[in-house]
Amino acid sequence: MAKPLVVILMGSKADEPHCQKIAQAARELGLEPVLRIGSAHKTPAHAAELLRRYEADPRPKVYITVAGRSNALSGFADGAVTAPVIACPPPSEAFAGADLYSSLRMPSGIAPALVLEPANAALLAAKMLGLADPQVRQAVTAYQQRQAEKILVDDESIQASMQP
Repeated sequence: MAKPLVVILMGSKADEPHCQKIAQAARELGLEPVLRIGSAHKTPAHAAELLRRYEADPRPKVYITVAGRSNALSGFADGAVTAPVIACPPPSEAFAGADLYSSLRMPSGIAPALVLEPANAALLAAKMLGLADPQVRQAVTAYQQRQAEKILVDDESIQASMQP
């Protein structure tokens, strides 16, 4: 059985380091990431063709869009596909964070989720895809157990350091 697909669509090559973090986390959760570049502003026909091509793929999928400043890509993608879209814009110091508003405010009928941390965007995709895929669901459970174990180990360590 083919792995569920995570299509990571970035607005430009500058977004690649952020996207690689998403892809790595997706792989660790049992998903198959694909990285593509397509701009809603500069190459809308190309971006639309990419979305049509992946929508035709019968595998379960989630799209993660990565675009900063004016994040038209997430709304553009969400309006063109039936699978969930997660906006994960790259960090930006520009505009004192006000550029996030373009990811938060979408027109009626356009509903991408917004997750700022790359690994968490992959985790949300895995949780969505895990609803229908027991292997992905197991990978999410194992990830959550590792996270919990780390907290318990850290707690034990700090308690030991406090002993006289």
